[in-house]
Amino acid sequence: MRSTVLVATLAAGASMFAYSAQAEGNLNLICSADVVLCEQMKNMFEKETNIQVNMVRLSSGETYAKVRAEARNPKTDIWWAGTGDPHMQAASEGLTLEYKSPMLAELNDWAIKQAESSGFRTVGVYAGALGWGYNTELLAKKNLQPPKCWADLLDPGLKGEIQMANPNSSGTAYTALATLVQIMGEDKAFEYLKKLNANISQYTKSGSAPVKSAARGENAIGIVFMHDAVSMTAEGFPIVSVGPCEGTGYEIGSMSIIKGARNLENAKKWYDWALKADVQSTMKDAKSFQLPSNKNAEVPKESPRFEDIKLIDYDFKTYGDPEKRKQILERWDREIGASAN
Repeated sequence: MRSTVLVATLAAGASMFAYSAQAEGNLNLICSADVVLCEQMKNMFEKETNIQVNMVRLSSGETYAKVRAEARNPKTDIWWAGTGDPHMQAASEGLTLEYKSPMLAELNDWAIKQAESSGFRTVGVYAGALGWGYNTELLAKKNLQPPKCWADLLDPGLKGEIQMANPNSSGTAYTALATLVQIMGEDKAFEYLKKLNANISQYTKSGSAPVKSAARGENAIGIVFMHDAVSMTAEGFPIVSVGPCEGTGYEIGSMSIIKGARNLENAKKWYDWALKADVQSTMKDAKSFQLPSNKNAEVPKESPRFEDIKLIDYDFKTYGDPEKRKQILERWDREIGASAN
């Protein structure tokens, strides 16, 4: 009887040891970039480290909601990519972990500033300006002028021809909302959005979906980050990207380690690895044309350059603040979302 108990105990111990050994080689990742880039990053990291990555692709707003809901029992180790505002909000609420990567010295100033302003609870991994992409063939067919400015999107001829994402789920759309508030002032921005709503055919869940739809000819214009429009052009679609004449905001795609991460050391390995120049230089292989945060990374020739775009001094701290974010999203729900087409 005693030997049976001993064998069972040893077997249980061996099983627990095997599980913990296996767990040391795991990483639970949420990726908020385009799925093609997410898969590429996952596969590269697994090949280089032999760490198994359990990846879920979610938009920035969805990820923030998930991380917040699971705060007492985190199921995610690291959150890579997606707009910086929800990363900043998670940082301000103590949902992410302070970490100063040894790679910080290699990063552009805007990426380091993102880290500093969050108390090193997030860091910039890429950047990209907001704008839109339009389908040249559709506009020509409908005899419509290509829109160069935010004001042009209110043209009655564009009724049903524009898509943008829902700012509750999409970091891209939240950046658009915050950008318009900063350019016009809040009340005038919401007056503009009500008029724009008449031309919106759909508020999508994903930030890049509107320009993919335009590429397929389902609508003429998608309000997106310009690099998402450029990626459609690179795939051979008749899409032209635009930086609005009045000025526009931009994103700092960010990365955060989740507080309470079960695989913390592997999360730090991903964090440092994802900031390396050679890793960021491969993003173009997935037709992702953001500006990399590492100063030594190759900037794709297709990438929209900040110096060619009229950028506003986007206030990441204010619009990443939980109260401000909640306030303007609730107003969008009341005044725009409730009457959306």
